[in-house]
Amino acid sequence: MKDVLWVQFAKDKRKPLFVLLLIAGSIAATLLFGGGIQSVTTVAIFSEEADAAEIEKKWEGLLNTNDTFTFEVVEPEKAREDIKKGNSDVAVKLMEDEYRLLVSKNMPSVSSVEQHVKKVFQQEAQINAVESQQGERDVREEIESYLDDPPFQMVAQGLDSKQIPTYNIRTQLLFAFTFLISMFILGFKVNNVTQDKVSGIWDRMILSPLKKTNMYSGYLLYSFLITMFQIVVVLVVFKYILHYDVGDNLWLIILIAACFTFGMISIAMLITGFVRTPEQFYAIYPSVIPVIPLVSGVYMMPGTITNPVLLFIGDLFPLAHAMEAIMSVVFYGAGLQDVMMSLLYMLLIGIVAMGVGINLVERRSN
Repeated sequence: MKDVLWVQFAKDKRKPLFVLLLIAGSIAATLLFGGGIQSVTTVAIFSEEADAAEIEKKWEGLLNTNDTFTFEVVEPEKAREDIKKGNSDVAVKLMEDEYRLLVSKNMPSVSSVEQHVKKVFQQEAQINAVESQQGERDVREEIESYLDDPPFQMVAQGLDSKQIPTYNIRTQLLFAFTFLISMFILGFKVNNVTQDKVSGIWDRMILSPLKKTNMYSGYLLYSFLITMFQIVVVLVVFKYILHYDVGDNLWLIILIAACFTFGMISIAMLITGFVRTPEQFYAIYPSVIPVIPLVSGVYMMPGTITNPVLLFIGDLFPLAHAMEAIMSVVFYGAGLQDVMMSLLYMLLIGIVAMGVGINLVERRSN
């Protein structure tokens, strides 16, 4: 087994570009389709009124009450130039009691900025209306003190914990695209079995002292290790460099990813049992894999897919169970016991598919 494992490693050592490109592709896909890096977004604000300095000072203090956005006063020419060149997604033009949004592209951050700015302007308009009716200048202080200690207070908490879980679609897309790329990596590595059969290397190994169990173990173990390497690298980059929220239990997430990888390697081996040449595998496998995330609903909000047929098809693949377990760990703080059923489902799928796949490969060989 060690010899087969080392030969597979030597192939990628000589030509590592394929694996590196797929790792970079999983990171780029998340940043592209997930709305960018999770960080505090700086939004330019400016005014072109006669008393622009006073307006900018007033609204800068009122707008900077959100942890997600930082509103910064800039020159009008610079704000318009950044929008025109696409360096900024949105800028806010301020007036005494109104605002205008300058948008370069429709990104998720634009709607969030608009909601916050609209809320601040509406709240300020209500306070000004009360002040004009009562003719008092201390209304704002009274309202703020009243809100600090209101007569009725609403406390919201989750079903199983005091803290309400926060759902983030970008975190879900991170795992979705990471697992999508990993399915391509492991599939192409498992296909080395068919390639070596066609080239005659498999027959020469059979004549050697190597046992068939060690031969299969070498191919499958290398596919598992290189896929886990890709997943761990991507998770470390997003957690410690890009500061994505991937939960506090990273080792449990890696365990879930390991069970998912084993299950998908078995699916790839099952597909290998139905083909005769590597070219047939390359024609079938890349056509099947992109469909799995769609029927599993990993690109959409939870509960979006309600069709029982699609749900049943999605449960036949490890991806649906892996995503369910990981979302429970990241957003709900689930432990090992909470995700044990998902792990068992993935292992069961892997054992069944692996047994059938190797049986089909051996029958074709005979």
